[in-house]
Amino acid sequence: MSRSIRLDAVLIQAVIAGALSFAHLHDLAEAAGQTGWKAWAYPVSVDLLLVAVWRRLRTERSKLAWFWFLVALVASLGANIATAGLLDLDHVPAWLRILVAGWPALAFLGGTLLAHSPAEPAPSRTSEPAPRPAQDLDRPERPEQPSEIPTPEPAPALPQAPASAMPPKTSAPAVPPALVDHARKVATEHRTRTGTDIDTATLRARLGVPEDLAGAIVAQLA
Repeated sequence: MSRSIRLDAVLIQAVIAGALSFAHLHDLAEAAGQTGWKAWAYPVSVDLLLVAVWRRLRTERSKLAWFWFLVALVASLGANIATAGLLDLDHVPAWLRILVAGWPALAFLGGTLLAHSPAEPAPSRTSEPAPRPAQDLDRPERPEQPSEIPTPEPAPALPQAPASAMPPKTSAPAVPPALVDHARKVATEHRTRTGTDIDTATLRARLGVPEDLAGAIVAQLA
């Protein structure tokens, strides 16, 4: 209900404003020497130019449309201001008579340019790639695999070194008898204290000898 009332109020306001502007244009044209039906044709000409500009602005905002919109707006506002008492309509100046007399040609030129001038081309949009489906967004992109997988060539066999060139295996280090006796005492003490035979790591830590020497001592103690 409130919407219909608002629309009716706007329509009534537009009718009142259009009627007053129409009357002001008629009075100014009549004061400038355009009598009879010619005085009534001037407001129609201004309103038709405004309609042509409005239709052009709906499709594009070109400089041509804005220029003729300003021309029609100045003609309408100028008539309203001129008839507000600032201008003596009984003694209209010559320049105003010239403007009123030349308005039909100016309005015809503007309407023709608005109706027949080509529209400005819209800016071309670069083609964008099509969006991926929602179900594919969570899947990582996999590189394209070749249709044929090349078979790796077998590596050439390395030449076997002769047996004589192989380094000889290192023999177990020689253990001094005194070190073996000392290790036996340490092993006996460990068995008495823990009830288990001493291992290589414990013997190596107790004697402070290298690992290979500790292994050779354990082998002799067994």
